[in-house]
Amino acid sequence: MLGREKVRSAAGLLVVVVGLSVPFAASATEGYFQHGYGARNKALGGAGAADSRDSTAASLNPAGLVHSGNEITAAVSAFSPRREFEGGLAPGFTPSGVVESDTNWFAIPNFSASYRLPPNAFADVVAVTLYGSGGMNTDYPASAQGAFSPGPGIFGGGPLGVNLQQALLSIAFAKTIAPGVSIGVAPILARQQIKLKGLGAFAQPGISIDPNAVTEKGDEVSWGFGVRGGLEWAVARNVRLGVAGNTPIWSQEFDKYRGLFAEQGDFDIPASVQAGIAVDVAPNLTFLLDYRHIWFGSIASIANPSTNILLGNPLGADNGPGFGWDDVDVIKVGAEWRTSPALTLRAGYSYATSPISARDVQFNILAPAVVQHHITAGFEYKVDKAWSVEFAGLYAPEESVRGGELPGFGNPAHTIEISMYQFEATFGVKYKFGADDATLK
Repeated sequence: MLGREKVRSAAGLLVVVVGLSVPFAASATEGYFQHGYGARNKALGGAGAADSRDSTAASLNPAGLVHSGNEITAAVSAFSPRREFEGGLAPGFTPSGVVESDTNWFAIPNFSASYRLPPNAFADVVAVTLYGSGGMNTDYPASAQGAFSPGPGIFGGGPLGVNLQQALLSIAFAKTIAPGVSIGVAPILARQQIKLKGLGAFAQPGISIDPNAVTEKGDEVSWGFGVRGGLEWAVARNVRLGVAGNTPIWSQEFDKYRGLFAEQGDFDIPASVQAGIAVDVAPNLTFLLDYRHIWFGSIASIANPSTNILLGNPLGADNGPGFGWDDVDVIKVGAEWRTSPALTLRAGYSYATSPISARDVQFNILAPAVVQHHITAGFEYKVDKAWSVEFAGLYAPEESVRGGELPGFGNPAHTIEISMYQFEATFGVKYKFGADDATLK
């Protein structure tokens, strides 16, 4: 039976997390997805599909929950994406010179809790997790205006920007089905929220199927559902394999913006898969190598080329223009050194292919997700048997993509170079109660 003080501590931590779980938005680091979830996974560059050691496994590979004890983990990331574009000297629809996006700091929460069940045929561990999956934000001033623009602002409609938020809630179950082999499943409830402004130049008959559903419509919320599942297998005493993935998260359409997004406002969250290997080169040192694939190219509102508008396909149509994003492939490496019973050091790196090509830079002023390299590090310090504190840091160096404006919607000789770099600091706390962690493999 849990002691009263332990229950109070757990409840207090839950209250803090609920307070942190307010709406947020950010330009994430792998397309519009985060590079990792929770302080440990983020410090390892997002690697770890084959090496789960706490309750945050529910958001990466739920099969790894079999190695988690009774615990509550909470973290919040201070994320700073720096977005800008630079217009060439030739006159165009968009401005010349450098224009920076405002609103450079965002809070991204992460919460997970796991509980070991009495012996039964169905599950060894159950967990709940709430986390920011991804998002996108830009906020450009109205003061910038192109030579051929119909009014102030990047696209002639005043301040330009998008605020997309994606948060996922799931309950996960994990079971050891054979020595060294575990499986897990986690149904997902998703909440998306979006708001767009400054797109008045595109809210015109012939350009949109519904000019009244393109811009300045305020916030709209969409709910969706999907499933994440995973497998973890200890192929040798010091070598483990893991694979996990989620279905597309089928979501309600953004009806307020049905005249903007292809397929009348459809905006599902794409499927993804991650596979990895973990090798204990020493009892206290583990190396990780993971591969991730995200199917951005399967979502028409994201993947349709912006040039579709030149073929007579208006915004919001089934084959209407999108952002032209390709699928994203990611390689992740990480290392964890458990230097002492109290201190663990972590480092990681990941490389992601860019989803954006030169063809689509004009539309992607709204969503300049071009960073590719992610350098991470962090630590965990055990204060006592129950409490630990964690930290993770990220630096994503500046990357850019350059192209011209679309014919008929600007001057192809007017170049646009979209750029971004990022910083992030994640602070976490972990509380263990009751059952200890299961021995790792």
